[in-house]
Amino acid sequence: MKIFKRILPVAAVAFAVIGIAAVTQAVRAEENEDAVIPSRVYVGDIAVGGMTPEEAQAAVQTAVDEKMDAEFTLNAGENHVTVSARDLGVDWANRNVVEEAVSIGKTGNLIQRYKDIKDLEKADKIYDISYTIDHDKTLAWLKEHTGELNRESENNSLKREEGQFVFIEGHEGIEIDVDASADNIAAYFEEDWSGEDGTISLTANVVEPEGSREQLEKIQDVLGAYSTDFSDSSAGRVANVLNAASLIDGTVLFPGEEFSVYDAIGPLEASNGYELAGAYENGTTVESYGGGVCQVSTTLYNAVIRAELEITERFAHSMLVSYVKPSMDAAIAGTYKNLKFKNTLDTPIYIEGYAEGRILHFNIFGEETRPANRTVEFESETVSEEDPIVKFVATADPIGTINQTQSPHIGKSAKLWKIVRVDGEEQSRQEFNSSKYNSSPRIFSVGTASANPDAVNAINAAIATQDEATIRAAAAEWNDAAIAAREQQAQQAEGEKPEDEGSEKKDKKDKSDKKNDSDKKDDSDKKDNSDKEGGDDDSGEDDRPKEDSPEE
Repeated sequence: MKIFKRILPVAAVAFAVIGIAAVTQAVRAEENEDAVIPSRVYVGDIAVGGMTPEEAQAAVQTAVDEKMDAEFTLNAGENHVTVSARDLGVDWANRNVVEEAVSIGKTGNLIQRYKDIKDLEKADKIYDISYTIDHDKTLAWLKEHTGELNRESENNSLKREEGQFVFIEGHEGIEIDVDASADNIAAYFEEDWSGEDGTISLTANVVEPEGSREQLEKIQDVLGAYSTDFSDSSAGRVANVLNAASLIDGTVLFPGEEFSVYDAIGPLEASNGYELAGAYENGTTVESYGGGVCQVSTTLYNAVIRAELEITERFAHSMLVSYVKPSMDAAIAGTYKNLKFKNTLDTPIYIEGYAEGRILHFNIFGEETRPANRTVEFESETVSEEDPIVKFVATADPIGTINQTQSPHIGKSAKLWKIVRVDGEEQSRQEFNSSKYNSSPRIFSVGTASANPDAVNAINAAIATQDEATIRAAAAEWNDAAIAAREQQAQQAEGEKPEDEGSEKKDKKDKSDKKNDSDKKDDSDKKDNSDKEGGDDDSGEDDRPKEDSPEE
């Protein structure tokens, strides 16, 4: 019995030694293959068993790259866009799984290593692939495509028909929250994406339309009105006035909103319904698309100031216009000169613009809150004047011809006064604006084209003096007709030479021959005198200037 008890512990130790030896042998077998991943190991659906870490990394990266062409529908309410995973900056996040796969059976104590090896004999070891996005790239993409995802709200509005207002219902708008939507996209890829095409909902805010029916129904009163006459305009200018007025007509401006005339009527191009007509440019009149729209902005300006809305931007013309008094105009010149104003009332306003015959009308409708016994007037005052000069410009027209190419404009400095009366008595008089209008010269073109260099030099020298009497005298002396007349006289003078003494010995002729010679000479003299008169008439015709009045 004692012997038996002593043998039993020895046997247990022996079995333990044998087990440890087996584990050690198995572990050492794996350690001999440190450079490769054990069999039955997957990263995603990629079998990486038997691969080196570098090979596994490359294999998984290739599989991830192939998934970058997957497409996703981004939804924002009724709007949606399609985008690829690549465009959103999607990438493989948990690259450390390859290191974990390599370490199977190689880390921990001997028992743990042995267990990991035995587990692989029973089932595959699968590591999931995690994804991440480049947040900055996603934000940039969303900002670039907000126009496709957002929907502008359309405010409730009014339409004036047969002197009555009709309510027009608008609709809601959609505006995506770019930052929150980028977070939605990141969460989808980090938690839900399986590598296939998908759909992602973005975070969007609903934009309610402005202007309730109750607000808009308060628009009934005329707050300011003004009219101007364009009956002397050319067909092109008439078309431009009507087109610009129609683009402004029907505008509803809510409290606090600013209105830009150029934004409403521009661009001033043929594609936007405009034609060529007279306009001011650098102190001269030129043909320009949209010529005449300044009368539209000017008429609207006068209606707005009578409604006592805030003018935030206004420019005078470079030269005086004929359809309003000085300082009552408002010029439009692209974005350089514009008319802007703000609705400073607590209620919306409605802008009506139309033409009746050749009279342009603008009315500002709203809710009248000013006292009925209070009136507002605007008075123009001319502070100073500047007379225009006369300017002569050399052209390639026939020498000596003089034609007027631009009418003069007087220069002025002016002020506009705002006068408030209560019960007909003046309560205040304030300077509302001040304006400076340049004078522009009466311009004449003077022809200098001639084959005669003396004539060209003489006429250019006269133009250099800018003295009208000197220039007109030179033009009369050196025009083509005058030159031709002088040349003919010189030729005749050269043909009449003195007779020699021997010439007195002539053959005698009968009286009838002498009479014929005398008659022929008389006819020749008459012809010479007729040629000179014709030259004078031509010269006088060229001296008459041609009037050309600009429309603006």
